Amino acid sequence: MEHLTELKKRAVRIRKNIVKMVTKAKSGHPGGSLSAVEIVETIYFTQMDLHADNVFDTVRDKFVLSKGHASPVLYATLAEKGLIREEDLLDFRKLGSPLQGHPSMRLVPGVDMSTGSLGQGFSAAVGMAISNKVHGDPYRVYTLLGDGECQEGQVWEAAMSAAHYQLDNLLAFVDFNGLQIDGDIRDVMNPCPFDEKFKAFGWHVIVLEDGHDFEAIYQACEEAKTIKGQPTVVIAKTIKGKGISFMENKANWHGVAPTEDECTNALLELGGE
Repeated sequence: MEHLTELKKRAVRIRKNIVKMVTKAKSGHPGGSLSAVEIVETIYFTQMDLHADNVFDTVRDKFVLSKGHASPVLYATLAEKGLIREEDLLDFRKLGSPLQGHPSMRLVPGVDMSTGSLGQGFSAAVGMAISNKVHGDPYRVYTLLGDGECQEGQVWEAAMSAAHYQLDNLLAFVDFNGLQIDGDIRDVMNPCPFDEKFKAFGWHVIVLEDGHDFEAIYQACEEAKTIKGQPTVVIAKTIKGKGISFMENKANWHGVAPTEDECTNALLELGGE
C-alpha cells in the first residue's frame, strides 16, 4: 500500500478541493462527497491500474460512482491522478464545463460511467463485471453506493444478478454515513441491516466500523481479491461531512453549498488554503 502519510496528505487536498468547488459553484453535494474521500482515494491509488497512458483503454480496472451526486470527490481524485487539471475544478457545474453536477463518461477522462439516477450506476458496474467474465478480462470493477441509494429497488435487482453470475471480480462499497437529504436513512425508508441483506442476496460481506481508515479499506480490497464465486461488498461506516466540524453528521449539508465565510472556516480547519 502507498505510504499512509501520503494518503492522508492527499485526502486533505481532496477535501479542500471539494469545498472550493461546491462553494464556487454555489451548488453541489458536499456532505456525501466528504464522507467518501478515503474510499475513493484508496481505490484509485492502491487498487486500480488507471493512469494517463491507459485512461481511454476499455480493458483495465474500472470504477463507477453510483452515488453520482457525489461527483466532487471523483473530480478532485481524478485531479490528483493528473487526469484533469486542478484549476478546472473551479469550473464545476458551470455551463459548458465538462465537470457537471453528475459525472459524464463522454466529457471527463477517467469517468467510466455516467451516473446520477440512483441505482443505475450499480447496475452498470454489474454489467461491466459480467462483460469481463464473458471476455476473460482479468481486471476488476469497483463501485460506490450511497446508503440512501440502497432504498432503490434497482440496487437489489443488481445485487441479485451479481450473486447469480458469481461476479467475484466486482467489489462494491456502501458509504454508510446514515444520512440523506431528508434526514436519517432509518427514518426516511430503513434499508438496514445492510450486512444481513447482502449476505441473503449471496454476497461476501465486510463491515468496516471506520470507513475513513485507509489501512482497513485497503485490507478489505485485498480480502475481496481472495473471494471466489461471490461478489464482495464493504459496508463502510462513515461520517457525513467528514473533516469539517460544522458539517459533520448534519443532514442539511447533503446538498447545500457553503458560503464564502463557511468555505474560509472549512479550509482553515483543513489546514488553510
